[in-house]
Amino acid sequence: MKLCITGGGTGGHLMIAEALVEAAVNDGHEVIFIGSSSGQDKKYFLNDSSFSHVYFLNTTGVVNQKGLGKLKALFKVFLAFFKSRKILKIHNIDAVYSVGGFSAAPASFASISKNIALFIHEQNAVIGRLNSLLKQFAKSFVSAYEDSSPIKGYPVKENFFLTQRIRKDIKTIIFLGGSFGAKAINDLALDVAQKLIDKGIKVIHQAGESDYNRVKNEYEKLGIEVELYHFTKDLDKLITRADLAVSRAGASTLWELTANGCPALYVPYPYAAADHQFFNAKFIVDKNLSWCEREGEGLKDKLLEILNEDLEEKSKALMEYSQKDVAKKMISDISKFL
Repeated sequence: MKLCITGGGTGGHLMIAEALVEAAVNDGHEVIFIGSSSGQDKKYFLNDSSFSHVYFLNTTGVVNQKGLGKLKALFKVFLAFFKSRKILKIHNIDAVYSVGGFSAAPASFASISKNIALFIHEQNAVIGRLNSLLKQFAKSFVSAYEDSSPIKGYPVKENFFLTQRIRKDIKTIIFLGGSFGAKAINDLALDVAQKLIDKGIKVIHQAGESDYNRVKNEYEKLGIEVELYHFTKDLDKLITRADLAVSRAGASTLWELTANGCPALYVPYPYAAADHQFFNAKFIVDKNLSWCEREGEGLKDKLLEILNEDLEEKSKALMEYSQKDVAKKMISDISKFL
């Protein structure tokens, strides 16, 4: 089978693409990637040997644009649509899997126009606008949040399952500021780091590229040594070492933490489209598997309160709830259809 994976823009979508290409290549399929020259697509896949070919087209997000900016963004998608049609033809693609994000639009519409089977994964609890539009054309629509989904669970790289463990005591906390840096989480880490160290708790902090220098300088001013990163593709290794995470509620990170058995305090990004990060976290919190707190004054108190919690029950339940081999099942689903 010759498969095209498309989508991205942000790390969450691209992590799904990583899990899918890993499963597809392990099954002996050839996979290409069509993404965007904007966003993080190149950072993830420019030198990724898992794909036989990678393409980064000149597109940008449409939803957040206004006026003339929206028209320019739509025109870029229109041009990229024709380029995608040529790419799909050159590689004789059998199916296209969209992982969402603005990068997915050109190749997804190209697949429909060429009558190539389109498959979609929706990463969030609230369906995105592009996926809402494309859902009616998809041969399969997979979502971890919908009972009607033909495949249950969320595609996570196998290593998160291989290294999963039951957490009991909090010896290490990881603060996940995301690829760009979540200021609220970074500030929380700076505020509580000394208290955590005094309690014998180690701090791992992924601050994000845009906020890294500020955070680094603040730690130096405070005279505090922590394990600090700006961006890393070895997040699985860091999460495995942690007993508790403080994180945004982007879907991929949420399900990676779930698969690894790491309880978390989720701090949803308040400006996410349709507040989807809150609903992602709510899906897990309603099952009593983690915690969620909005940005604000109560955030520090909530974290300090969690330090006294027994994590074992939650950690075990997270591991039992997570579904293995979801990416493999998604690839198998395509093969069966074809």
